[in-house]
Amino acid sequence: MAGIRGFTSWVGVVLGGPDPVALARFYSALLGWEVSSSDPTWVTMAMRDPDGRTTSSNLAFQLEERHVRPVWPAGPGDQQMQMHLDIGVRELGPAVEDALALGATLARVQPQDDVRVLLDPDGHPFCLYLDR
Repeated sequence: MAGIRGFTSWVGVVLGGPDPVALARFYSALLGWEVSSSDPTWVTMAMRDPDGRTTSSNLAFQLEERHVRPVWPAGPGDQQMQMHLDIGVRELGPAVEDALALGATLARVQPQDDVRVLLDPDGHPFCLYLDR
């Protein structure tokens, strides 16, 4: 089998947090993508290719009233991350500076020279990596 029957190729990624509108604003500024729909509990933005065309994917943000910030790297008993985003960049330094200026924080552990782990305002880890 080449995948599930009827798969349309549409995939969405959803991040939960206490303020989905604010988290969507952060990622919109970070990635340069526009918000497609928004209400206080659910926000979506279409992912775009380098030429600005929408893809068959989206990034969404949902209200999680009991959101507990993940800890990365997690220790015993810590809230673990459930997923993270990998974001390709041409140069790490300027991209990290931009992310920090938008409200991200640099994770205390940096496991690779060509990757920088950052945390979004709600604590979700994301990686900026050199996309050669």
